[in-house]
Amino acid sequence: MSLTSKTLDIINHFGFKFNKNLGQNFLIDENILNKIIEGAQIQEEDCVIEVGPGIGTLTQAMAKHCKRVVSVEIDDSLIEILKETLGNYENIKIIHGDALKVDFKRLIEEENLENVKVAANLPYYLTTPFITNILSQKTNIKSLTLMIQKEVADRIIAKTGSSEYGSLSLLCSYYCDVKKIAKVSKNCFIPKPKVESMIIRMDIKDKPSIKVLDEALLFRVIRSAFNMRRKTLWNALKPLGLGDEKLKCALKNSGIDSLRRGETLSLEEFGKLSDEIKKLI
Repeated sequence: MSLTSKTLDIINHFGFKFNKNLGQNFLIDENILNKIIEGAQIQEEDCVIEVGPGIGTLTQAMAKHCKRVVSVEIDDSLIEILKETLGNYENIKIIHGDALKVDFKRLIEEENLENVKVAANLPYYLTTPFITNILSQKTNIKSLTLMIQKEVADRIIAKTGSSEYGSLSLLCSYYCDVKKIAKVSKNCFIPKPKVESMIIRMDIKDKPSIKVLDEALLFRVIRSAFNMRRKTLWNALKPLGLGDEKLKCALKNSGIDSLRRGETLSLEEFGKLSDEIKKLI
């Protein structure tokens, strides 16, 4: 029986109704399942955290390759389905909860997880907040292998000066090395999403790409620079509340022209600028 037929049988058996607000698109292509597992480089000794398991298709596939899978699912109606579809797997644990509210550092400690990797067909609405949240938690997670909408993947891997380059690009390059794994057609899901997807792997670095005096300030500066993309740095950074003289001094000391726009600055330049601002606060 094909994966499509199996998925439809389970959906019909339980009378499951897709929740558009939760961005539910179930994967029905075995080739893509394998690409996620291969792309994540899942090994026997790994423990995998998954978000949005759906009916457990990817969960089952990963459980055959690793030590443990801990999956977080928010939808009440899927919990009962998962109990049945994953009931024969002793190395899978389902947590009923909101992934954006999970303390992953605590979860890893409580579940005694080692060699931790994240792999998921991530619901689209979760993509940016989940990545931001989990990177800021400073866990011992080694990598994130995510199937996400191609548009967001393009923003994550964007280079300085491109139209896709922004706060998310800088956040991810600060913490991770990012690699494209594969493009995914909308035909690989039930129901079909309106956009194409992409699998990416984000290998989390032992230490951030640059050293700064104040990490929180760095990202405040970055967010301010991109809040209004067409504004020059001089105008975009005024909401930081430095005052004209200090802002002028910070830009001058960091060697950055006040007429430049945020999209033209590299991560290293943002680091220099935030450090100069820190010295003046």
